[in-house]
Amino acid sequence: MKQTRAWQRMLSGRRLDLLDPTPVDIEIEDIAHGLAFVARWNGQTVGDWPYSVAEHSLLVEEIFGRANPQAPVKWRLAALLHDAPEYVIGDMISPVKASVGPAYGELDQRLTAAVHIRFGLPAALPKTVKKAIKAADKVSAWLEATQIAGFSAAEADKFFGRVPEALKAGLEIRLRPPREVRTDYTARHAALIAAMDGR
Repeated sequence: MKQTRAWQRMLSGRRLDLLDPTPVDIEIEDIAHGLAFVARWNGQTVGDWPYSVAEHSLLVEEIFGRANPQAPVKWRLAALLHDAPEYVIGDMISPVKASVGPAYGELDQRLTAAVHIRFGLPAALPKTVKKAIKAADKVSAWLEATQIAGFSAAEADKFFGRVPEALKAGLEIRLRPPREVRTDYTARHAALIAAMDGR
């Protein structure tokens, strides 16, 4: 039985098989472009621009760095790339992901592994690193919820946990055109790769 086509042509010219991704078909420009156009919160945020997954990823990497100042650069890179698969499979709120079942998680894991290998990270992160990135992700979600998604602080505390003042001090959610976010995401990725290569 012939298998249904599962590849997508990327703007880089790569053909990425979403069901069986390989690292050679992963390009940071494709990731940055895709994530800059994927809206968090299903687009239900205030402002004239959607809050993109690319912007969220930049914030998570910054929060991860604040919370883990001694962490190796490679784990900061992992934080930046934590939602990379969403450049081709989109973003869904957590309750919907859970309802879709294990198939979504398996797809996400395969794409994550390909992305990690492409950029010199282990296919699967150590549990402690994954947990630390998830903690930074929750801080970002709290900030997004209270600043642009209409949640009260009490509601955000209930869903995402209380956020230490030191982690959120001075952090403001930015809504920017996709071009700006894409440029900053690509530049941050390049800086982290350069720092990894310099060690």
